[in-house]
Order: sequence, then C-alpha cells, then structure tokens
Amino acid sequence: MNPGLFRHRITLLKMVVTEDEIGQQIEDWQPARTCWAAIKTVSGREYFAAASVQAERTYRFIIRYTPGIDETMRIDYQGRKFDIQSVLNDDEGKKTLTIIATERVAADG
Repeated sequence: MNPGLFRHRITLLKMVVTEDEIGQQIEDWQPARTCWAAIKTVSGREYFAAASVQAERTYRFIIRYTPGIDETMRIDYQGRKFDIQSVLNDDEGKKTLTIIATERVAADG
C-alpha cells in the first residue's frame, strides 16, 4: 500500500464506563488511538426512521495493522462519527486493517 494514501487523521473511540460521585454508571466514548488512514466511500442510501429521512453512508478506512480494534469501537474523523461494522486483517498479513464503518446523518436538513 502506498503510504501517501494514509493522509486522513482519524481517532478510534472506545466506550468507557465510569461511576459518578453518587455511584451511577456513565457511558462515554473516549479516544483509544489516533492514526493515519486512507478513506474511500463504499455506498450510500436513504431510509425513513422516526418520521424523518435518514442517510446512511458506508466508508472503508484502511490503517496500519493495530491489534485490539473491534466492532465495539467508533471512528471520529473531523468531528463526524462512524460506527464500525467490521474489521478485517488484510490478507491475514498483519500489515493493514480494513475497517468498514457507517455514518448516519439527517438527510432532510
């Protein structure tokens, strides 16, 4: 893979559960790792949910191999959030990972 394609800075987020001062559990997305990625749009579609049009876009992020990345994590790219759908170790070579992730945005405004 051409290293020049890894030109987008992304942050992988992991859900962390903490307790507040009265013992209630609080779930929050915390940065787990920041890295360079190649990004490619895979598909886009629109659907109706809760009486409003929603848009869902699927992207492919390619990063250098990093253990510990899984489908429970999210990606933050320039303030946009992407839900990870799958993480693939390309050719089982432990050189790069392909991450398939979706972004949901309101399409009607």
